[in-house]
Amino acid sequence: MEDLDPPRPSRRALLQAGAAASLLWVGGARALAQPEASPAPANRSRPLPSRAITLRINASDQLLDLDPRTTLLDALRHQLGMTGSKKGCDHGQCGACTVLVNGRRINACLSLAVMHEGDQITTIEGLANGDLLHPMQAAFIARDAFQCGYCTPGQICSAIGLLQEVRAGWPSHVTEDVAVHSVSLSDREIGERMSGNLCRCAAYPNIVAAIRDAAEEA
Repeated sequence: MEDLDPPRPSRRALLQAGAAASLLWVGGARALAQPEASPAPANRSRPLPSRAITLRINASDQLLDLDPRTTLLDALRHQLGMTGSKKGCDHGQCGACTVLVNGRRINACLSLAVMHEGDQITTIEGLANGDLLHPMQAAFIARDAFQCGYCTPGQICSAIGLLQEVRAGWPSHVTEDVAVHSVSLSDREIGERMSGNLCRCAAYPNIVAAIRDAAEEA
């Protein structure tokens, strides 16, 4: 009997076989290229042991039990309910969280609470003497130096720190003679020294005027 030739595969079958082989090769190559995921640290989700600290805030001692990673701003707002200091950017770029520590202005969102044991911390809540406003607060009201008011606590605390820096003779980037002991507080000086405090409402002219009035009164 005459041998018959084996049936030839169709073009469709060849294409299907080639596609399947390509998928198997790509999948194997990806598996080889991707390293095994390293296991997560066993203690990643475990909180750090809390620490008891005492903070001197607005002339009053406050005993707190905090995670040592807690910022001063979060301690003020969430632990003590002092919500005058605002959390704007939480990156030290807007100045809404400015408070005074030993008379100097700092961004509370960038400073850990545990760093300030023994310091004198002053917030916007501690500036007035009863019903008697601090001169800077009164100047901001008189000059209408705010609109929405969100940045105002940080603006006022920063302005008070500014005046103390000027009294100490600290120059700024725009001070013409850095060797002088008495700095003339021009509008340009005020603008430069307050550049770390942003006002989304753009009340800057009135803020500058209020700071100038408070400086003249002082």
